[in-house]
Amino acid sequence: MLRKYSNSRSFLDNFKLGTLTAFTAGMVNVSALVLFFSFASNVTGHYAILAEEIANGKWFQVLVVFSWIFLFFFGSFIANSIVINGNKKRVFLNHAIPIILEIMCFLAVGVYGHYFYSETLMETEFLVAILLFSMGLQNGLTASISNFVIKTTHLTGLTTDLAIHLSLLTKAEYRNKPEVVQKFKLLLGIAVAYTSGGILAGSIINYYEFKVFFYVAFFMIFILLYDYSKIYLTGKTIPRRNNKKEIQYSKDKSFQEG
Repeated sequence: MLRKYSNSRSFLDNFKLGTLTAFTAGMVNVSALVLFFSFASNVTGHYAILAEEIANGKWFQVLVVFSWIFLFFFGSFIANSIVINGNKKRVFLNHAIPIILEIMCFLAVGVYGHYFYSETLMETEFLVAILLFSMGLQNGLTASISNFVIKTTHLTGLTTDLAIHLSLLTKAEYRNKPEVVQKFKLLLGIAVAYTSGGILAGSIINYYEFKVFFYVAFFMIFILLYDYSKIYLTGKTIPRRNNKKEIQYSKDKSFQEG
């Protein structure tokens, strides 16, 4: 899942990465909604809140919401920067670092929430900020290494793409094209995984509360260990990447579709 980059990735690589990380994002988003009454895996709604706070002249809240949006942006920036500027001989490590940072964010929220959280507004805003940063890391990583095919922390664009590909499949000429069928399966898998993660989190959050973030962190650790075992225990090689050839924003079809 993590050891391959851009055009060297197969459909199965993207499907496993997309569904597993989307499941995590769904858990995080529902957990944040129940515990903090705020979404943590996307910033679409926060842009609307930002505009409202500016219109009302509530400048401190403007600063808070803007910092949330910026942290999601910054997390994505950090993840992509690590991927494209890292050592080309250590592709897995470059791809693992953003996930390690994400795990640290989950553990920080879990520990603070479980042992120290007193439900003040400042604490809530701070913990939401950490979760938004973690989701930015995840979205930036998955989009970067999949050449913009996978985005797992929000479903707005994905739902549109899913509808478009479903409409394409109503014509026989597109049903015979593997790339169209595979893209539909990938999008559907991500949507189902995200929803499933949310359902699981909603089912257990009232009982486990902040401990849910420990389980999310362990799940991400499992993803790392799974890929680590594929590389170092089975002896599989890691394809080297060529940034100049593989990142072509204007020409790549997957970027145009995503």
